[in-house]
Amino acid sequence: MPAFTTDEIKAGQVFLIDKPLTWTSFAVVNKLRYALKKTYGFKKLKVGHAGTLDPLATGLLIICAGNATKSINQYMGQHKIYTGQLKLGATTPSYDLETEEDNIYPTDHITPELLEEKLRQFQGDIQQIPPVFSAIKKDGVKSYEAARLGIDIEMEARPVHIHYFKITAVKMPFVNFEVKCSKGTYIRSLAHDFGQALNSGSHLTALRRIAIGDFSVENASGPLEFTDSLQIKA
Repeated sequence: MPAFTTDEIKAGQVFLIDKPLTWTSFAVVNKLRYALKKTYGFKKLKVGHAGTLDPLATGLLIICAGNATKSINQYMGQHKIYTGQLKLGATTPSYDLETEEDNIYPTDHITPELLEEKLRQFQGDIQQIPPVFSAIKKDGVKSYEAARLGIDIEMEARPVHIHYFKITAVKMPFVNFEVKCSKGTYIRSLAHDFGQALNSGSHLTALRRIAIGDFSVENASGPLEFTDSLQIKA
């Protein structure tokens, strides 16, 4: 990565990071904040990300440092593109691999034609119910915290926009896909709802964010690669 002066970091910089599997977005921010403070001698430095990725997802995080943190909401509002994989015929409480499968459903009736037909239900403006295993707060408590305690939570539907949702490969019961969507879209909910539309079940088994607006993961570096390459401009 290019070198920066202390003033350039303070004035604001945007870094593209490819989040590894199992890392939290918060852990990436902490790693970069510590490395930037140590390298440039800051006692305090604002660092934040423009859109969380779940620990079981990989891909693009936009990390803002210094005065660039004022633009976080602007970046968060841009569309996102994801690739991923879902498993048909089974659901999990978290809609992904964080929890074990809880129900099994038939898949023999699912044909390529049915898959394409049901995809059309998930185009344009739709109402989506977020998963209970999410950071959305209900009565001041994060919903995933209540869910892990076995407390029943009623999540409210919210409008999201799906620019496209397409299948890229099928090897039953696994379906690979790509989706371009608006801010606030939960791909785990999309996988779950797609299974219901097929009169079956489904949950997310892999997810990667490849783009946010015009920013691509192809131009991102891993957090360890980033911190190892930090240097001060002479």
